[in-house]
Amino acid sequence: MDHFKALVLAKENGSDPTLSVNKQSLEDLPDGDVTIQVAYSSLNYKDAMVGIKHQLVKSYPHIPGIDLAGTVLASKDETYKPGDKVIVTSYELGTGHAGGFSEVARVPKEWVVPLPKGLTLREAMILGTAGLTAGLSVQRLEDNGLASSEGPVLVAGATGGVGSLAVDMLAKKGYDVAASTGSSSEKDYLEKLGAKEIISREDVTDQDGTPTRKKRWAAAVDPVGGSTLQYILSTLKQHGSVATSGLVGGIEVKTTVLPFIGRGVNWLGIDSVQCPMELRKKVWERLATDLKPTNLNEEVVNEISLDEIEQTLQEILEGRVRGRTIVKLNPTD
Repeated sequence: MDHFKALVLAKENGSDPTLSVNKQSLEDLPDGDVTIQVAYSSLNYKDAMVGIKHQLVKSYPHIPGIDLAGTVLASKDETYKPGDKVIVTSYELGTGHAGGFSEVARVPKEWVVPLPKGLTLREAMILGTAGLTAGLSVQRLEDNGLASSEGPVLVAGATGGVGSLAVDMLAKKGYDVAASTGSSSEKDYLEKLGAKEIISREDVTDQDGTPTRKKRWAAAVDPVGGSTLQYILSTLKQHGSVATSGLVGGIEVKTTVLPFIGRGVNWLGIDSVQCPMELRKKVWERLATDLKPTNLNEEVVNEISLDEIEQTLQEILEGRVRGRTIVKLNPTD
């Protein structure tokens, strides 16, 4: 495959960057050990930051896309052979390095994860960085003592990619899940994913800076941040934990030491970008087994082409996309 299609973010003569689907050659790809025929990619909030807001981009022209799953075409490293099915997410993929919105990609061997048994390439991208982040969140919460007997778990931003998958994973594991959303029309959707309680976004938002409130949650998955995280910290039960992975609600968090020294709560940061490979592989194995969502279907998934990415990224920024959106490139399963 000497020539292939890719979504390219280009900037010429001082003009604003623009996205367009262009023909590329292997020579256009950056250096790397493993060349991959991409079957599917997926869309994430960070992709919208790159493709629409033009943040995190180190140079132009640039191929966005922080996720990909596909089949090895060639490898300079013995670990991977032509025909192997693999996953690549995060690191500098789609930011400082040409990403997954391309029919062919080339990456360092250190970024590559073998596709676990129990997942197809399509399922791997329904999960993608959002699934890895949700899985890391559950892993960290359980490492810090969470068990289904401890009480309800709150998932903020529950109709988003991380939130939807976290609701499904936790419900599958037997947790009582409360899901918060800004849209009352999503009640049926969240209940199908396994949520026992649906809460409005306003009811899990700190309005007055109260440092501690009535204890409600054994734990929480927080892809939102901001005043939502402030509320969560103030309502965790004794020794409860919150796993934070997002900032769509803002980067500022106003709290005090009281929840930490009075209730012993844990604020856990989730880093899916530079996550150590040993932990990364462990969580991907869980995503193929005990954490594999039960709803990897059309209820959760929207499938698009390269030509539809720009519009969908804009909709992500506007909060009008629920669940997961995957990009179909060279499907083999």
